[in-house]
Amino acid sequence: MTTTTRPPFDPAVAAALAAARPGDVVTTLAPDEIAGLRARALPPVLEEVAVASGRTLTWHAAPGPDGDVRVALLRPEVVGPVPVLLHLHGGGLIVGTVSDDVAAATQAGPGWAVASVDYRLAPEHPYPAAVEDAYAALVWLVGQAGDLGLDPARVVVAGVSAGGGLAAALALLARDRGSPSLAGQLLVCPMLDDRNDSASGHQMAGVGTWDRTANATAWAAYLGDAAGASTPPYASAARAASLGGLPPAYVDVGSAETFRDECVAYAARIWADGGDAELHVWPGGCHGFDGLVPDAPVSRDARHARARWLARLLARLATAPDATSDAP
Repeated sequence: MTTTTRPPFDPAVAAALAAARPGDVVTTLAPDEIAGLRARALPPVLEEVAVASGRTLTWHAAPGPDGDVRVALLRPEVVGPVPVLLHLHGGGLIVGTVSDDVAAATQAGPGWAVASVDYRLAPEHPYPAAVEDAYAALVWLVGQAGDLGLDPARVVVAGVSAGGGLAAALALLARDRGSPSLAGQLLVCPMLDDRNDSASGHQMAGVGTWDRTANATAWAAYLGDAAGASTPPYASAARAASLGGLPPAYVDVGSAETFRDECVAYAARIWADGGDAELHVWPGGCHGFDGLVPDAPVSRDARHARARWLARLLARLATAPDATSDAP
């Protein structure tokens, strides 16, 4: 009998996966299960996240390509202008709300604002709906930064899972359209490659969280007619011909998850194209491990590393304010 050798899960991750009830985590996902996944979702209450993080919540409408795009802004109660994370939530581009993953984003540092984008979901709204909504939110955020108490020179696009892939695609889109300038891109276990054929994808099939079957379902829903050999890079960032000229990137991923190899490859391509990337592969981490076991040492280390990268990025911007894209 043929067996597949897999990297071990961190003990806390393994225990959480073993104890999970049906529906608590998503391993595989078929197209006819999307509605049920949405129905089970229990998004956090943004008002509670704002209070817990010492931030003020305001709602805004960014003019989008097909109507207004809702943006929730959580701003620290300090004198501005403050740096801001443009946050794109996870959920495979098929599920999720503007409030998902925001609590983790507020841990970037007490002085950061978080602007979370309520982008449209597939399959009802396939590509390019999500990335165009994200771009519209970015343009609006930079344009209104002065009135919002934000610093337009210190905008970092950030996302988890599908949101991380969308953040990478947004960085490419902003580069190729010539504006707005981004100070950085924070990509947490990002969903980068629609080809869905990596060694880690095959290795982790059927185990952990979000395997390649679920990934195929999500990509098919999002890409629709855009799927195929010529999938645009603004849909699937790994398809980009060049990763040069991008803002500094932070990429992190678990060693025991579907996206491991595509994330490692993406960071390596940034370096090969002369760019700046910091890569972390967290041992024993499944997809989204720090949300599954937030108090595990590996999860605390991952959050701390992200916050430290953002702090170093701000320090670099303070000493070289015009070098926000290519400087090492």
